[in-house]
Amino acid sequence: MNDQPVPIVKDLVLIGGGHTHVGVLKRFGMRPVPGVRLTLITRDVHTPYSGMLPGLVSGHYDFDDVHIDLAPLSRFAGARLFHQSVMGLDLDRRLVLCEGRPPVPYDLLSINIGSTPSFGGVPGAAEVVVPVKPISRFVPRWDRIRARVAASDGRMRVGVVGAGAGGVELILAVDYALRHAGQAAGRPTDTVELHLFGASDTILSTHNRGMRRRLERILRERGVQLHLGQTVAAVAEGQVSLADGGTVALDEILWVTQAGAAPWLAGSGLDVDERGFVRVDDTLQSRSHPRVFAAGDVAAVVNHPREKAGVFAVRQGPPLADNLRRALLGRSLRPFRPQRRFLTLVSTGGRHAVGSRGWWSFEGDAVWRWKDWIDRRFMTLYADLPAMPEATAPTIDPGLAAPEVLREISTAAMRCGGCGSKVGATPLGRVLEQLQPVRRDDVLIGLDAPDDAAVVTVPPGKVLVRTVDAFRAIVDDPFVFGQITANHCLGDIFAMGAEAQTALAVATVPFGLDQKVEDTLVQLLSGAVQVLNEAGAALVGGHTSEGADLSLGLSLTGLADRDAVLRKGGLRPGDRLVLTKGIGIGTLFAAEMRMRAKGRWIDGAIAAMRQSSREAAAALRRHAASACTDVTGFGLLGHLVEMTRASNVDVRLDLAAVPVLDGALETSAAGFLSSLHPHNVRLRRAVADVDRASADPRYPLLYDPQTAGGLLAGVPSDRVDACVDELRARGYQHAAIIGTVEPRGASQPRDSIGDNDAPIRIDR
Repeated sequence: MNDQPVPIVKDLVLIGGGHTHVGVLKRFGMRPVPGVRLTLITRDVHTPYSGMLPGLVSGHYDFDDVHIDLAPLSRFAGARLFHQSVMGLDLDRRLVLCEGRPPVPYDLLSINIGSTPSFGGVPGAAEVVVPVKPISRFVPRWDRIRARVAASDGRMRVGVVGAGAGGVELILAVDYALRHAGQAAGRPTDTVELHLFGASDTILSTHNRGMRRRLERILRERGVQLHLGQTVAAVAEGQVSLADGGTVALDEILWVTQAGAAPWLAGSGLDVDERGFVRVDDTLQSRSHPRVFAAGDVAAVVNHPREKAGVFAVRQGPPLADNLRRALLGRSLRPFRPQRRFLTLVSTGGRHAVGSRGWWSFEGDAVWRWKDWIDRRFMTLYADLPAMPEATAPTIDPGLAAPEVLREISTAAMRCGGCGSKVGATPLGRVLEQLQPVRRDDVLIGLDAPDDAAVVTVPPGKVLVRTVDAFRAIVDDPFVFGQITANHCLGDIFAMGAEAQTALAVATVPFGLDQKVEDTLVQLLSGAVQVLNEAGAALVGGHTSEGADLSLGLSLTGLADRDAVLRKGGLRPGDRLVLTKGIGIGTLFAAEMRMRAKGRWIDGAIAAMRQSSREAAAALRRHAASACTDVTGFGLLGHLVEMTRASNVDVRLDLAAVPVLDGALETSAAGFLSSLHPHNVRLRRAVADVDRASADPRYPLLYDPQTAGGLLAGVPSDRVDACVDELRARGYQHAAIIGTVEPRGASQPRDSIGDNDAPIRIDR
């Protein structure tokens, strides 16, 4: 009987989380293809819905209302989420090229990255203006503009370049938002001056006359100054120069003209049009490379040219998902014909909108409510995802797969389980050729000349510090998981006041064809080696095997001066406790597994885990730390208890000062807790005043297990402020003083009865 999961035989890679790809992700989640590994590579973990951007600018919606969270959607789809920018493609070797990591291979590729700013060669524009696309970068810049206007006592002049539907809708939203901001600040409503620039003689040149007239009337009523029929010739700080020689003074310039395509598309060798967009046929397949598909703004459908509008990208989701599935299964593709007429709804700042379809136009408050209902219904499709079922091994439906796909799956699945299911010598050899571990003089035999075991020396006057740790992947990106694992394991070395010397790796990768196993290993070990190299640790060997889950462990050695080793047991009364990173990893990932954590929360947690503790340890040593440990599986309180018992001291903990990662309070309050949390809670007997402390929402996080957590150290009180200042200057933004060390017995409440076994008192 073979209980192994379906092995990986094909890679479907999606570049970009645009409107089309979110539809693809949901459809593949509802109906996965056995043996296909789905990967999403995206610059942003939150996809903005362009139709609701004006509502966000006007203040009708908040961030979460107008963004699709790709993290839970990817988990629902069973897709690996790589938060990464793409730099190019190697179409011959079928590789996606990303900065700072190994290339990502694909068997089938789809591109839905939207458009990029295009300034049409206008001098000064790239340096001065605020482009609306990509929207993800516009949103924070708009927040700064709004804050600047709110803080200004004088007249503000704002211009929008581009008089299409997007430009008109944006300038009306800006007008509404800034006037209301002025009213809230008690200033006159006429302190904002607005200008709209368009090369055509009319606004919305591709729409019907009725809609243009309605919006022209509204613009005049709002006092917007129109500059139509001429192009912007140049832009300078505080000024726009027009083709007729005239100039307009402006404080802010927003750019909403037609955007262009990412330069790497043409640079990779894809067939593109004159503006750089990928030429595709009716099946959304590249005209030059049949293994590549494109959709949304980035695609130019040769037989059905259409303007760049979100409605087309959304409509392309189902046919693209269907054709990707058919291509993976070796079936013929189906053509897709986009609609010629479509509904256009343009909001006018307030809760009022103008609409058109074909020759018909209309407006009113009811039109805005209709638009709001349509937009919110679309967003609900990707916010209210079905609950994840318990993990089960997928099965193969022969009716879904072409014979050649079934043969590949069958061949990969028939693996011998002997010898620890070792990865074959050939793929392993290719992996090792791609790794470049740091070289050290004290490594006599390592990966540069592999043998049965590594041989290292211990320099005179040094002691050897050894540790080992391992766990299953908590993130889908094997490269990032490798980085996290290395940081987690190195934490023990740094906490002891040592420098890393060598590492042995034990890795398990999911079953698959040799090339799939090889890629996973390259990604995983490259991430680990990058961190190890930065720490000066040489990877000298290890063991690899195949299994159901991706996992990695590292056995590390470090070197320290005998008299400089930091211990848990060195805390002294009067020391202050310093924590270098925020807590909350366990609860955040417990929520993420259930698709209940926001992508930006998980992104922040991953950033914390990818941050090395090496510089933090050095800073603590420079400021005469008396004791140190790293905060990992036992949680902050568990590791603090270890320190108090080893040091024979008590601690007064300032709960309000404990740094918490974004979102952790929300997920903890919602009941999303790590499976290790109940075991850690058993240490509550170490807290002198549990009932009072437990009323604080931060209290449960004291038991939250951490991965690659921060360092917890005792620092003399006269050095602690300088220590925290240095930590923050070195990038440890959550570094904080969280408590004080007291003599044994000092933390006991006067009315306590017991054996003095509660060394921690919590102040709220």
